[in-house]
Amino acid sequence: MKVGLFFGSFNPVHNGHMVIAGYLSEFSDLDQVWFIVSPHNPLKEKTSLLQDYHRLTLVKLAIGEYRKLKASNIEFKLPRPSYTIHTLTYLSEQYPDHRFCLILGSDNLESFHKWKNHDQILAEYELYVYPRKDAAGGDLLHHPSVKVVNAPLMEISSTFIRESIRKKKDVRFMMPESVWNYIEEMHFYKPGLKE
Repeated sequence: MKVGLFFGSFNPVHNGHMVIAGYLSEFSDLDQVWFIVSPHNPLKEKTSLLQDYHRLTLVKLAIGEYRKLKASNIEFKLPRPSYTIHTLTYLSEQYPDHRFCLILGSDNLESFHKWKNHDQILAEYELYVYPRKDAAGGDLLHHPSVKVVNAPLMEISSTFIRESIRKKKDVRFMMPESVWNYIEEMHFYKPGLKE
């Protein structure tokens, strides 16, 4: 099975993430796309980051019964800070019959040379790169391991959603209904509330 790994904090997951994952699961040679929910990075401030299990729950709610997408908490169990190369190596050992690929935006491809063991990743794994506004992809765009996919350009961001909720804006149409309902029920991202 060929599996695309879509890494992110998904804080919260939104329709932009879902459209990209859905596009890749239907219009590429990937059999499945796994959302790899990243644990809190100890080097980053935690101010608005929901607890790991809440973000995982939101991704599971977003996916619902769709069989080509899967939510993974694999990085919750690995040493911190989590590096992509460690996760890729671990998954390749755990699932020897699977071929794993990395899904990332063209903005991340531009800074990919700064990633830990980026040369090893490029040598051993394919990168499926989707378009991001104002990011052409940089020098690695024509690397043999890089596959540019013509996924829809999505400009929704988790940051925008969090800030909008704090300002008491109704952004329900930017995410799956189940995700919005859970955020509302739990009062996530509201001003003055503990997250």
